[in-house]
Amino acid sequence: MSTEQYLISTPVTADFLRGHLDVEETAHGLLPHRLPARARRQIPDDRLAVAEAQPSGVRLAFRTSATTIGLGTLPTKRVYAGFPPPPDGVYDLLVNGLLTAQATVEGGNLRTVTDMRTQASDFTPGPAGTARFAGLPAGEKDIEIWLPHGEITEVIALRTDAPVEPAPKSGRRVWLHHGSSISHGSNAVFPSTIWPALAASAGDVELINLGFGGSALVDPFTARAIRDTPADLISLKLGINVVNSDAMRLRAFAPAVHGFLDTIREGHPTTPLLLVSPVLCPTHENTPGPLMPDLSGGALRFKATGDPAETAAGRLTLTVVREVLAGIVEQRSAEDPHLHYLDGLDLYGESDHEEFPLPDGIHPCPEGHRRIAGNFAGLAFASDGPFAAS
Repeated sequence: MSTEQYLISTPVTADFLRGHLDVEETAHGLLPHRLPARARRQIPDDRLAVAEAQPSGVRLAFRTSATTIGLGTLPTKRVYAGFPPPPDGVYDLLVNGLLTAQATVEGGNLRTVTDMRTQASDFTPGPAGTARFAGLPAGEKDIEIWLPHGEITEVIALRTDAPVEPAPKSGRRVWLHHGSSISHGSNAVFPSTIWPALAASAGDVELINLGFGGSALVDPFTARAIRDTPADLISLKLGINVVNSDAMRLRAFAPAVHGFLDTIREGHPTTPLLLVSPVLCPTHENTPGPLMPDLSGGALRFKATGDPAETAAGRLTLTVVREVLAGIVEQRSAEDPHLHYLDGLDLYGESDHEEFPLPDGIHPCPEGHRRIAGNFAGLAFASDGPFAAS
């Protein structure tokens, strides 16, 4: 008789999940979402629909004395036509806050992107699988399993050699962060080492990560989702997607950010709110979008295709965006003393780029994620920082 037959099967319910805003019941189990249903009904494109369903920062949290744990899931993996498939997403298991084991799930659904510009894709269904962890420390312990940040993941059941129960609330402050693909975790290898996760660990806070690849576009439905979500700390890292999608001109961008902040303040009038400008990205420092894939060197990189001369007519670059965001905080802070500004160049600037250059011209490498996290924690969570513990 196999060991599997002796394991206890526990369906995954919403009580086991952290870092999500909503769950959807599927034919297989639960699909965590990082935007509520009302917001999802207003999503205008597949890029954001996919990004918000990828569980960046979402984890299971439970208490158990089990030494063998299996998590059944149905992943939906993304590949780009003409490129080799990426490695399977990693599940990070933490015991009492320490990364202890990792696993992957083979198979799953496959989403093949046939056009990188439009994100048009073909869908091929596949089987569910299990992330298996064995040889864990004995005794009762708090477990977190961080789901792959780049794979849509339907969670099905836990199979363990001892009973499990959802972890009690930690009592730590809740930090809600919104940003772009860098906040989502692009180029990070493991879900617990994306920069917001590392910064949350350093700041001893509970993370809700609303980093959406390609989709931090000052959308009103995202602002309403943040407004309606309980949080003790809020940060907004805005600008890069507005530039690289060429979605706005200067005339529209500044009022849109004001409106975004106004909406959040309806639900969080005195919550510490940190507006973060883009980190260094030479591709867009002085060149507007749109951003386009560049395969000329044999590897995927990106290039800006706008005309720098058109900034005089209101087209946006990262340099312009930083000036706008700093000006907005300066203007509003007299009436909103809990609003703060953080220059993204203090998170990742020229010296950081020299040490850890952007592999594809846009996203940091894993070491870059660690650098951004360390700098953010040192500035935001410092004793004199905007997120200092009271």
